[in-house]
Parts: sequence; C-alpha cells; structure tokens
Amino acid sequence: MKPHRLVPGWLAIVIVMSAAVLLFRSMPTSPTGIEVADLEKGGDTQDHGSWGEDDWSIFEAKVSWALGQGLDTLSVGAAMADIGRSFVGTAYVPGTLEVEGFERLVINFRGLDCVTFVENVFALSRFVRAAGAQSLLEDRKSAEDVYESILSEHRYRDGQIDGYASRLHYFSDWVGDNHRRGLVRNISAELSGILDSEPVDFMSTHTDAYAQLIDTSNISLIKETEERLSAAGRRYVPMDRIDEVAQQIHDGDIIAATSTLAGLDVAHTGIALWIDETLHLLHAPLVGEAVQISETSLAERIEKIEGQDGIIIARPQDEPRREATSARER
Repeated sequence: MKPHRLVPGWLAIVIVMSAAVLLFRSMPTSPTGIEVADLEKGGDTQDHGSWGEDDWSIFEAKVSWALGQGLDTLSVGAAMADIGRSFVGTAYVPGTLEVEGFERLVINFRGLDCVTFVENVFALSRFVRAAGAQSLLEDRKSAEDVYESILSEHRYRDGQIDGYASRLHYFSDWVGDNHRRGLVRNISAELSGILDSEPVDFMSTHTDAYAQLIDTSNISLIKETEERLSAAGRRYVPMDRIDEVAQQIHDGDIIAATSTLAGLDVAHTGIALWIDETLHLLHAPLVGEAVQISETSLAERIEKIEGQDGIIIARPQDEPRREATSARER
C-alpha cells in the first residue's frame, strides 16, 4: 500500500480544495486554492473552440517567434522547453476549461493552470513542426482549425470531444491515453518506477466540487474511468529516487507530481528543464502567481511540498512531418 503523509487538519482541507481546481479545473464557484493540480454525451458537444482576438494574437506571435528561432527543426520535447520558457510570466488562472452549457474546446493563452500550460505548450510545439506552419498563419481559419485538432488530441479521450466525461480529467489517464496513441511515451517504468495501486476516486467522492456532476450520467461515466485507472495502477518514481534517474530525463519531458491524497493520482504537472546541470520544473504553480521555473531542483521541490511523493514522466514523441487534420474536418 502506498503510504500517505499525515498533514495538519487545516492543510488537508487546503489540499482537497486545491486538488479539485488543479486537476479538474472545476467551475469558478468551486474552491480556488491550488497546489499541494452539454452535460449529456453526444448532442451536447461542440468540437471546435472559440478564439478571442487576444488569444489569436498570442498564438500568432508564439508561432512566428518559434519558426524564426528554428524550433520547427527540433524534437517536440526540445521545442516544448523553449516554447514553455516563452510563457514565463503568464498569469496562473484556474477553471478556464469550465464553461456553461455543452462541453467544448476552450482556447485560452492569456491565463493557464498547470495542465492547460502543458497541453498548450505541447500543442504549439506540434503545430510549429507541422508541414506548412508558416503558410497556415496566413489563413487564420485554417490555422485555428489545425491547432484545435492538435489540442483536442491531447485533452480528450481518443482525441474526440464527446461530453464532459470525454475530457481526460485525471492526469494519469491523460498520460495513458496520449501514450496509447503514440503522442507521448510513459517512461516511468523504464526508470524503475514502482506501482501505485491505490484506488482513484476523487471526483466521484467529491461530486459537489464539480458542477457538471449534478448529472448522474456523468458520474457513472467518471466512475467507469476511475475503476479502470484503479485496476491498472500507475508506475511512478518515488521522490527519494528522482536524483538517481534525473540524467535520464530530457528537456521537454512532461512531469506529473504524484499525490498522497486519498483518491487522487496526480497533484501537479509541468515540463522538465535543465539549467546549469540541474533539473528544474517549468510550470504554472499557484493562484496569484505566474508561469515560472522552479527555484530549486525538481527533486528538492517534490520533497518539500506536502501532498506530493514522486513523479510520472511522459516523453513527447516526434511525428512524421505531415499536414494536420482540422477538428472540423474529422
């Protein structure tokens, strides 16, 4: 059995409240602490996003800069490290994926949480490596369509938006689904990761934290996901072994800090970044703060934060250079 750290009662409450915002980006009416991470299927779904002018301007500037820096010639992971650093200073904003009505793709570069930061940096890196990325910028609608297709592939099970439960709420599920489809490779087992067999059930046992779970059909679908994740377990590298395996972690690898909170798989996410021979975490850490690079090493950061006890490592995979398919064409 995976050990759980004992924490003071007040801190435990903060952790529970934080986890709901961090991992599942609950409605703005839910608790808004952080860190210690349409309601029917089918018809109530919209498979394309809505872009604000500010979001398009940020997207266009990031892509143009990345192409000018030659990031399209790098591996996806290497490009992620550089593109991720370009977001340093961007405000941390929780709950951006939670919108009223049907489940739909949300495009927001103005404010990021720890998961949307990883997703957007990953999607931007894949976009700039796509054939014809520069020419796509000359046709805004086509560029938006292609980016939406890429982002959906990361955020939703099988890359398909099919109601609230199709979103990959649990990050171990995110890693597993993206691994299965060849977008990342979960290297935790390769790095001698140990098995966490604790059950995953945080969402179904805290339904009041999620406005969409007022619909019992969504609860049933979430429970199915939880049962599958619980049965399979998760491999992770314990915090006291991170330094031992650090040299095998690359710039741009996706890092998920595992949780000691009962029912929760992952407490925080970010991107691996080497600086002066020390492995750091590039991440969106706290409400009221911004995207930043950890002051201490990744291992030291995990050790000092209550509620985190190790890491899952997912390596972004390069793809053949081909034209991406728009979400609206699928």
